Amino acid sequence: MDSSSRTKANACGILAILLWSTIVGLIRNVSEGVGPVAGAALIYTAGSIFLFILLGSPKLRAFKPVYLLAGGALFASYEVCLSLALGYATTRAQSIEVSVINYLWPSFTVLLSFLCSGGRLKISLLLGVLLSLLGVTVVISGGSLASLSGMAENIVAHPVSYVLAFVGAILWAVYCVVTNKYANGQNAAALFFALTAVCLWIKWLLGGAESFTISLHSAFYIAMAGAAMGFGYAAWNIGMIRGDINLLATLSYFTPILSALFASLILSSLLPPTFWLGVCAVTAGAIICWLSTKPKRGNKTAK
Repeated sequence: MDSSSRTKANACGILAILLWSTIVGLIRNVSEGVGPVAGAALIYTAGSIFLFILLGSPKLRAFKPVYLLAGGALFASYEVCLSLALGYATTRAQSIEVSVINYLWPSFTVLLSFLCSGGRLKISLLLGVLLSLLGVTVVISGGSLASLSGMAENIVAHPVSYVLAFVGAILWAVYCVVTNKYANGQNAAALFFALTAVCLWIKWLLGGAESFTISLHSAFYIAMAGAAMGFGYAAWNIGMIRGDINLLATLSYFTPILSALFASLILSSLLPPTFWLGVCAVTAGAIICWLSTKPKRGNKTAK
């Protein structure tokens, strides 16, 4: 592969990271205009359409049944948790706080993957996880490193969003490990997105099927969110196949900061300096976890 093709593939991977970083703000914007459940269902329906157009229909025979069942359930559960956590947040600022909890998943993924591989726990790995959790504490508590009571008050006052976000982070970590083991190199994103949309529409029906109106403003953001998801997955695929995986993986760890930045711009929310301190701590913790599992140079057993 020539350097030009590799550079273009890396650009696609970077584009995917930027597109995914807009999702939090877009989902929240749609939920305000259409409703948390119906808005999320419309977004994932649009995302499914984009993915089927860009990636085509997945061949079911190419997937292991265990992955279709376990992977599909984990993917849909995570996406439902994330979208509803953002939609149920009482304020725009709180929805951005909730999104930071979601970004505990990189640290959780590294930890779970390391444990599943039978590796011995490293102090640096545990410190990385603790730093990410500390960052979340700073964000939720309102900026005080010592204000655990402030964090508890926020969670008790609005438990649904915070719990859904935390559960979602765990679910996505498990999904990543399951995908790595059972996906067999196949991409089921389009299928799993469609499953998520179906689950959300079922929840909407069971919840009373409240009527909603789609304004031009909401339609624009639904299309934007669906396109960001669809093009994001398609571009990431190109980056992973033809680009520099190590470079893109490293850049992806800065998604929490980019996501908070885009969300604050899209939602016109002014976030305090302590919020950014917490987000940076979550990001730094994830990077420490990742670095702690990389083999040292000169290690003959490393592949």
